[in-house]
Amino acid sequence: MRPYKHPAVDEFVLERVLYALSDSIRLEIVRHLARVECATCGELDGGRPKSTVSHHFKVLREAGLVRTESNGTTHINTLRGTEIESRFPGLLPAILAQGEKAPGRRRKLAA
Repeated sequence: MRPYKHPAVDEFVLERVLYALSDSIRLEIVRHLARVECATCGELDGGRPKSTVSHHFKVLREAGLVRTESNGTTHINTLRGTEIESRFPGLLPAILAQGEKAPGRRRKLAA
C-alpha cells in the first residue's frame, strides 16, 4: 500500500483548512482526534459508508489537519495540532473551543 501524502507545514493554506473544518463530519473527526492521541478510521467513521469517510479523511489530510499512517490494514489517524498551531497560531484552539460552548440565545444588535 502506498503511503499517504501529507503537505509540509509551509504548504498549509488557510482557506483549505477552513474549508475542511466547515463540514460537520470533518469537524467531528478533528474534535475527536483533539481528545485522543490517535484513532483508527473505524473508530471515527460513525457508521458512515467507507467511501464517504475516505473522502473526508482525504480533505483533512490535504488541508494538513490529519496525518494517516498505515499499520497493516489499519489506518491510524493523528491530529497535526502542533503543526497547525505553528502555521496558524490560535486557530485550531479557537475553533475547537466553539464546540465546548453551550448554544445561547442570540441578542439583537442595537441599531
